Amino acid sequence: MTFDKNPFPAGDADRHALWEMLVRRDIDAFLSQDWSMVEDDFVAESFFGMHAHFLNDADAWRLQFPTLVAYRDEWLRQAKETAATEFAEPLREALFRVTNMRDIDVDGDRAVLHKKFNGSVTKADGSVDRLKWQTLYFCSKAGGRWKITGFVGYMPHPLGS
Repeated sequence: MTFDKNPFPAGDADRHALWEMLVRRDIDAFLSQDWSMVEDDFVAESFFGMHAHFLNDADAWRLQFPTLVAYRDEWLRQAKETAATEFAEPLREALFRVTNMRDIDVDGDRAVLHKKFNGSVTKADGSVDRLKWQTLYFCSKAGGRWKITGFVGYMPHPLGS
């Protein structure tokens, strides 16, 4: 199996498109540090994001990204930091390997996506980046295209661990 193969067939158009947006395009844009590749994937005027800070206590989760601009700036900061890190393995392949987004609930023009990161990426210096968190994305379909309206991210994976 190809490491970056979409698990949803083209016949499952909604899930196929959502996976392409939030896995393939997100990884490629992040590695390229190119926000323009994903900026149209958001409903900018009403977007918001919660940061769970890897904590099980939902009362500790915060509205860290009240606007798309706030999220974009953090996304770009993380992309730049990642680009400055030397890895011992191809990073794109590693990110696809540790990413799982097979649970996608679609009901009409709304969707909730469960994106999970579970694995390790080895750095050139021999240390390891452990990716073990999950994000719930909320999306809506308008004009025939799926867009991200918000998320609750950086939750522990699995919850309760």
